[in-house]
Amino acid sequence: MNQKNKIVEVYGLWFADLVTIVVSFILATYIRFGNFRDMGDKAVHFQVCLVYLLCCTIYTFFIDWNRNFIKRSIKRETYEIFKYNVIMILVVQTVMTFLKWADVFSRIVTVYFAVINVFLTLFIHLLVKKGMHIHYSSELSKIKVLVITQKAMLEDVLKHLKEHLGIHYQIIGIACTEQVDFNHANDIPVMYIDDKFMENVTLMTLDEVFIYAPELKQSQIQMMINGFDVMGVDTHYCMELPGMNAERSKVDDFGGYSVLTYTRFRSSYKRLLIKRVMDIVGGLIGMLITLIFFPFVAIAIKLDSPGPVLFSQVRIGRNGRRFKIYKFRSMYMDAEERKKELEEQNEIQGLMFKIENDPRITKVGKIIRKTSIDELPQFYNVVKGDMSLVGTRPPTEDEFEKYNQYYRRRISMTPGLTGLWQVSGRSDIEDFDDVVKYDLKYIDGWSLTLDVKILFRTVWVVIAGRGSK
Repeated sequence: MNQKNKIVEVYGLWFADLVTIVVSFILATYIRFGNFRDMGDKAVHFQVCLVYLLCCTIYTFFIDWNRNFIKRSIKRETYEIFKYNVIMILVVQTVMTFLKWADVFSRIVTVYFAVINVFLTLFIHLLVKKGMHIHYSSELSKIKVLVITQKAMLEDVLKHLKEHLGIHYQIIGIACTEQVDFNHANDIPVMYIDDKFMENVTLMTLDEVFIYAPELKQSQIQMMINGFDVMGVDTHYCMELPGMNAERSKVDDFGGYSVLTYTRFRSSYKRLLIKRVMDIVGGLIGMLITLIFFPFVAIAIKLDSPGPVLFSQVRIGRNGRRFKIYKFRSMYMDAEERKKELEEQNEIQGLMFKIENDPRITKVGKIIRKTSIDELPQFYNVVKGDMSLVGTRPPTEDEFEKYNQYYRRRISMTPGLTGLWQVSGRSDIEDFDDVVKYDLKYIDGWSLTLDVKILFRTVWVVIAGRGSK
């Protein structure tokens, strides 16, 4: 399991277990006394509950009892939960005896708590496991992996990885160092590493690469690793020899293999989790604001020009994932067709398109672009997970197809509703390379503090009316 999912799993289950203990304790107390007035010493009851919570925390992080949670069968899950509750109750009873709480605390409450907590914890764990399976199986959450290996080892490597990789991994392709006479292996596309290999890989939806090719020259491996590094794609290089025991060596682990992992990402996955929580909260608030503006903007758009209120377009998200971006329509319906006629007037060098006083923009469109109101529907993309509040600019499909390895690294992070280049005088930028420079500067220096600063600067940009032209 990769570090990000492990953190979500461990902390998520820990929080769920804490809530379960509180609910079980309250139910046990109420069943015993029929109310909360006759429970005796309320302070002792409160302190006993705190000891249960403390015991749960220690057991979770020191014993690591939820290790391999996602792979555990129902039978194994029941056993682990029963053992966890038995140990927790024995420890709490010992503490109660030592502090002389047992004299004033109802033993029947302990019995009720034990029974309720076992069944409630099992129910919650099965519910969480089902939710994780659904989450890990979604297109947005799956980690897409390219496997690079040798023809003779292809079947064994593929079988080994499928047995050891978690359900959140998806092998999207196999690249062989020798020419092969088949195009698929177990329904997975197989390609040959030729002179155009890195060029073709640049346009793939790809998160990570696994290399296991002992006979491949070091110079070739270094060239590929450098290429993936420029693209912002994590690379796992397997160092072990065929037939050797991976348990006798340890650098990192990927699918049961000992590997060297090359990555540009150096931040904590806990901070990424906080960033996602910020996105959900901010996105929900943004969607509420969008609902308030919607009827007024919709009427204005309809009165100004024929066509739908919302505009949708396929954009490229993190590591090549496609998604539909939503905006309030600010252009006439034939905008894409007229774009070809205006390409000679493009004021930005490179892959982006922008002209002053674009004739395709409607009267209302100029207003909602100037105030950035046109981008409000993108809060839906933020809540959904396609975008973040702060990130890089999501490119169009046409733009992405022209990317080189250097440009591709700007999509190694989730695209954002706003970003560093948007608050750095975006209307004055005249070269696409400057946009890329700002995006890569954001990726390399990312922190939660930087996100907060950009959000505040974005508010100022909107208030000052320096939106898109």
